Amino acid sequence: MSRAVIHETFGGPDVLEVREVPEPHAGPGEVRIRVAAVGLNPMDGGIALFPEIAARFGITLPAGFGCDFAGIVDEVGGGVSGVSVGERVFGGAIAKAEYIVLAMPHDVLLHTPDGISDEVASTVPVAGLTAVAALDAIGLYAGDTVLIGGAAGGVGVFAVQLARLIGARVIGTASEGTFDFLRSLGAEPVAYGAGLVDRVGALAPGEVTAATDLFDTEVVEAALALGVRPERVSTIAAGPNPPGGVRATGGFDARPEELRRITDAIVAGAISVAIAARFPREQIRHAVTLQASRHVHGKVVVTI
Repeated sequence: MSRAVIHETFGGPDVLEVREVPEPHAGPGEVRIRVAAVGLNPMDGGIALFPEIAARFGITLPAGFGCDFAGIVDEVGGGVSGVSVGERVFGGAIAKAEYIVLAMPHDVLLHTPDGISDEVASTVPVAGLTAVAALDAIGLYAGDTVLIGGAAGGVGVFAVQLARLIGARVIGTASEGTFDFLRSLGAEPVAYGAGLVDRVGALAPGEVTAATDLFDTEVVEAALALGVRPERVSTIAAGPNPPGGVRATGGFDARPEELRRITDAIVAGAISVAIAARFPREQIRHAVTLQASRHVHGKVVVTI
């Protein structure tokens, strides 16, 4: 037997339970991964809370919980090539269990480079791909001044640093308690809320050329009011038909291979990963509650 996080009904963190489940094994064309760490994302709570969101991902009850993971391959089924027992890997799958079994090839399963811990690797897949997609959608280039909404969140910390690597000036919206943190990443912080257009306009008068909203639509509306062209504004949280004709996107629009660019930058010290909190699996409800507060500076990680 092994242990896994399971929910049999839809709801908040209180529906999550750690249970004994049969230990899975790799069959032909499959690999088994012993999971060491799992990175939480806002979408995890949404899938557990809303049946309509779960349906988009093909998830039915009872279900596991979460997506991003890192660990080590400990079983390889017949007919699998390119992956070996003992290899450290990270990727995306429903993963709050001691073991996960994946059919190969798997879209999001990559080798974990030396120099990156399992905890750090587990933070990268969803947030990293979403950040890449958000910036690619607006064609960001060196010399741009980009306004990033939700800059201190899990996706935001990657978006800020990727934008800086491209050579853009970054202005990031956040609460004042995160301003020093954002400055350490190379962003110029600005408080969200009423008066955002005036604050950004004072900080960069007539200079904002692109924007991405990683939280709601406030930055979308502010960017349009500041004269940014709609095709240079993206959003990940406004649904398929965002206001003003701006570009809706998400991690599904980025190629998984882009994760190598991020891990290479982490190894080189060009991107830092902020882990805001770590919880053992038995405290999964506390971890999800913190993640859902949307006041986390970086990523929440669950260790298995």
